[in-house]
Amino acid sequence: MPVSHKIDLHSAQKSLLRAVASVEFAKGILAVFGGVVAILLLHKDTWVMAESLLALFHISTDRRSAQLFLDLADDLTDARLWWAVKILFVYSALRFAEGYGLWHQRTWAEWFAFGSGTLLLPFEIRELLRGITILRSGFFAVNIGIILYMFFLLREGRRQRRQLHSADAKSPGGSGI
Repeated sequence: MPVSHKIDLHSAQKSLLRAVASVEFAKGILAVFGGVVAILLLHKDTWVMAESLLALFHISTDRRSAQLFLDLADDLTDARLWWAVKILFVYSALRFAEGYGLWHQRTWAEWFAFGSGTLLLPFEIRELLRGITILRSGFFAVNIGIILYMFFLLREGRRQRRQLHSADAKSPGGSGI
């Protein structure tokens, strides 16, 4: 007699939710790293540093992308760097909170992940319209996957709450009068 294998749906959902939480936590770490780099650039000649970085990676300054990079470095001021630091640290705090909430299966975190992922869609679509690359397509696909999964979890949670409420109302001691 063959042994049937059942998939523990709750365990699979928990694992997938923790994978999404890990992605959000990684985004938070990258944002902290970006904020620290911005702090390290304060009071420095960013154009010289950018030129040195291009030389380190053997990137010709004649390339259009290298010129854009140098122009960006030249336009950086301490005030702009401080704004970047503030934004990156707030962003990282939001990502860490979302990651924590998803890891611990909090409904508020599912809503937050659904909303923040949905807000990013127009920007990702705009980037895809500028040119389809593997990186842009990958980010878009992962974001769509997260949005759809959060939608599924939110809908499933609502269905379970309705069933629980319905069962409470029908029970003999329930307040379904």
